[in-house]
Amino acid sequence: MNPLNKIIFLSAFLASGFLLILLSCALYNNYLPLWVILVFLLAPLPNIVGGSIDNGRDNFLTFNNDTSASNSLQEFCNWLTGFLIISGISMPLTFYHCRMIELGSMIMSIIGGVIVYGDIIVFIWFFSDDEDENDDFNF
Repeated sequence: MNPLNKIIFLSAFLASGFLLILLSCALYNNYLPLWVILVFLLAPLPNIVGGSIDNGRDNFLTFNNDTSASNSLQEFCNWLTGFLIISGISMPLTFYHCRMIELGSMIMSIIGGVIVYGDIIVFIWFFSDDEDENDDFNF
């Protein structure tokens, strides 16, 4: 698939996710579900930061083979990402339980948030340049 087609396809899904969240706010005249956008936009950042720090370390030429620091950093980043995803889903549920938003607003904001997060993850997956270990030798 052409990279331009990937970007167009993913941007259409991202726009539909944002549209659902914004409609959940505008149709019910309550702008509390806008917090879902912030939470789901921040959710993949810990894994991105943890992965870039972990990939920047080179343990092959160093005498220190202690990988517990990188493992604990990666585990904390995974935990923080999971916490943000669960928070993004449970926030509209809590707002609905406290009768701060309507049922339709809750459903649209949860679906829109999952679409936004899923789109970011698919974008990262499509455009990650994972190199095979044998690329240098042209196998």
